[in-house]
Amino acid sequence: MGGLFGGRLRVVNVGLTAFAESIALAGGPVVDVDWTPPALGDARVGRKLAALTGAPEVESANRQAFERYLASRPILQAIAPAGEALAGMGGRTVLHAGPPVDWQDMCGPMRGAIIGAVLYEGWAGDGAAAEALAAGGGIAFAPSHHYACVGPMAGVVSPSMPVWVVADAEYGGQAHATINEGLGRVLRFGAYDGQVLARLRWMADVLMPVLHAALARTDGVEVKPIMAQALQMGDEVHNRNTAATALLLKALLPALLECGRPADDVADAVRFIAGNDHFFLNLSMAACKAMLDAAEGIAGSSMVTAMARNGVEFGIRLSGTGDRWFTAPAPPIDGLYFPGFGPEDANPDLGYSAITETAGVGGFAMAAAPAIVQFVGGSAADALANSREMAHITLGRNPALQIPALDFAGTPAGIDARGVVDTGILPVINTGIAHRDAGVGQVGAGIVRAPMACFTQALAALADAMGV
Repeated sequence: MGGLFGGRLRVVNVGLTAFAESIALAGGPVVDVDWTPPALGDARVGRKLAALTGAPEVESANRQAFERYLASRPILQAIAPAGEALAGMGGRTVLHAGPPVDWQDMCGPMRGAIIGAVLYEGWAGDGAAAEALAAGGGIAFAPSHHYACVGPMAGVVSPSMPVWVVADAEYGGQAHATINEGLGRVLRFGAYDGQVLARLRWMADVLMPVLHAALARTDGVEVKPIMAQALQMGDEVHNRNTAATALLLKALLPALLECGRPADDVADAVRFIAGNDHFFLNLSMAACKAMLDAAEGIAGSSMVTAMARNGVEFGIRLSGTGDRWFTAPAPPIDGLYFPGFGPEDANPDLGYSAITETAGVGGFAMAAAPAIVQFVGGSAADALANSREMAHITLGRNPALQIPALDFAGTPAGIDARGVVDTGILPVINTGIAHRDAGVGQVGAGIVRAPMACFTQALAALADAMGV
């Protein structure tokens, strides 16, 4: 011991950074290891994590779930009213993003979007009557996830709204998504004025028939190759879809020109798509949902198959825990704001577009889209670091979705709840920011991390289901 203390000490500090700082101030060499106990120090969950780590049945289930995700082939087949396309959606039903939530607990932008949907459907004559109808039990609410449907931000879907129909050519499932309205004052951010409603009606009366006629002249449009090419052109297919939208329009244009609809309607449809760089977003979401739905229901799997937010709660689902949602309060967003707005105006995290991150794109593929930081904040180096970091909590990489800046490595994919709880690394999501009040709309965009509590709950439930 005397020899140890008589020489020059070199220290590795694990845990509290203050210890390392004290040694450094005294001139001693020190390496500070950023480490926290698994499960944030929850011994009960830590023991369950230990039992699930390396467990043969979990490893086998995760291989199966991940292989099914990789093999899924989402193909855009059609567009149709939600009431026709979504099995079981009848009457005055309105779907929303995130886990289940009742009207009295909903955030402002979700309430605004629902008021707009009620007015759009003609179920009420003005905003006050629409709000009274919703508050009085005249509307049935359900998460869009329960109807194999997704939508960004409030994610509100009513029976007359057009939805994409995306079929999984490998496993036979279907996923659906609303049509993207563009940015700013739009329904998904809680706005519902006359301009918003007029746009929605044009989308149903003009855009949907044009796209329906065009898609009928195709054998379907494979979505994953468009996503793959867009990643190599600077998109991450969540908050940047410039290339993907152009590629989709290129794929549809011959059929649009030959679809037989009035020439003015076709021209208006093309102008709308070309003028909306986010047009591909919702289709990307539907494709991601189809890929993740293929991985659902594998007993023993710790792979995350959904992340969604309703503006009040953040929820996740695991392949191996059935229909259960695991929730925690929706976190605030670290973002950039439009002029005149700031953090005090922002609603907590909202939307189902995190299905893209769940599938390994969006925030997980930010290294492919360094320009995205101009929209959500940070630097190009941050974008690279985020994609690298996510590889520590995923089951593998998707070789079909490659990132040039990472030597064409596939995007990290297949979030493993065990990895999140063990490392403390939380899934990164880039997202829009809605004003907390109904009727205002989008006020910015930024970065958010999924809450740890969702993953500790899910892991504990998986262990209980397996008898651990």
